[in-house]
Amino acid sequence: MRAVFWLLILAALAVGLALAARYNDGYVLLVLPPWRAEVSLNLFLLLCAVGFFVIYLLARAVSHTLALPRAVADFRRRRRQEKAARALRDAWRLLQEGRYGHALRCAEKAQPDDDAAAGMLALAGWRAAHALRDAGRVAEWAARMRGHDGSGLQAARLMTEAEFALEERRFEDARDALHAFAAREGRHIAALRLSLRAEQGLGNWREVARLVRQLEKHQALTTEQAAPIRSRAMREALRSLREDPPGLMRYWHELDDSDRAEPALALETAKALMAAGDCREAQRVIEDALDERWDATLVLAYGECCRAGEPAGDVLGRIAQAEKWLQRMPRDGELLLTLGRLCRQQQLWGKARSYLEAALAIAPSRAAHVELAQLLDQLEESTLAIRHYRAAAVL
Repeated sequence: MRAVFWLLILAALAVGLALAARYNDGYVLLVLPPWRAEVSLNLFLLLCAVGFFVIYLLARAVSHTLALPRAVADFRRRRRQEKAARALRDAWRLLQEGRYGHALRCAEKAQPDDDAAAGMLALAGWRAAHALRDAGRVAEWAARMRGHDGSGLQAARLMTEAEFALEERRFEDARDALHAFAAREGRHIAALRLSLRAEQGLGNWREVARLVRQLEKHQALTTEQAAPIRSRAMREALRSLREDPPGLMRYWHELDDSDRAEPALALETAKALMAAGDCREAQRVIEDALDERWDATLVLAYGECCRAGEPAGDVLGRIAQAEKWLQRMPRDGELLLTLGRLCRQQQLWGKARSYLEAALAIAPSRAAHVELAQLLDQLEESTLAIRHYRAAAVL
């Protein structure tokens, strides 16, 4: 419709001009002594119009001719940019396909003018060289990548450095890169995951526990994934404080109530305290943990808290506490075995024998047979002792 509309306008204009020329009797007189020329007004107007268009076309031709070098330069620049963009696209595609050699060649051939595109090509080349384990090219591309920090790629460089350092087990370098990244960009989930791996490699278990808590909070780890990592981190942290009982107890009290109720953590803390000679605190830790959650390993460890030379009243206190638990759990084999050991340590031979025999009646175990056999040896009942040693050997 637009074309038809303009056609009608041009037709009407042509008709109008034709009618105007038909009834126009004017003329134009041109005098340049000694010459004199007279033409009709219609012809003069036509010549003016034609002359204007000719002059306009000549001016355009001259302008295009003068601008030709710049146009050629712009054309070449556009071609170079298109080629660089295609090389960047191909390099990253080949990198994701695992064709690292081809990706590296694409990155090497491209010569983009844009600093950001050159940085992205350097990143692709760096990753491809690292995948090929070409140390020389890795160093070369890493240096190129550092030269593009000003184009907004410093964060990408630091994350890549940390990732490569972790793969090569250079945990200190990975941590330094992640600290530099955090100072610039703050911590996000990917950086926290890398930091977790770095701190695990360095054995910084207190920091590992903190990072796991953060990742779980941001839903980057499920509860099932986080629990074993956090539990191991806290166990290792407690184990590292074995030579420092006050520091161990400070760290223990800094833990959440739910963590202190974890049997594995309570057991590790108790063992560390026993190794340091602080059996009273070990007893208290086990008792608090068992009040929250019953666990067989903790019950058995409760019978090992005593050391030679420890006041007898402390052992009596453990016996009293264990007998309170026995009222609630009368058929617990581990608790009966623990009571037998405690009574034997206190030289309560009759009670020790009855508890050990009850433990064997409920849940026969090698430990109970050995404990009862040793007790019978002390009571000079060798025949029965031998029978229990044999039973322990069979189990």
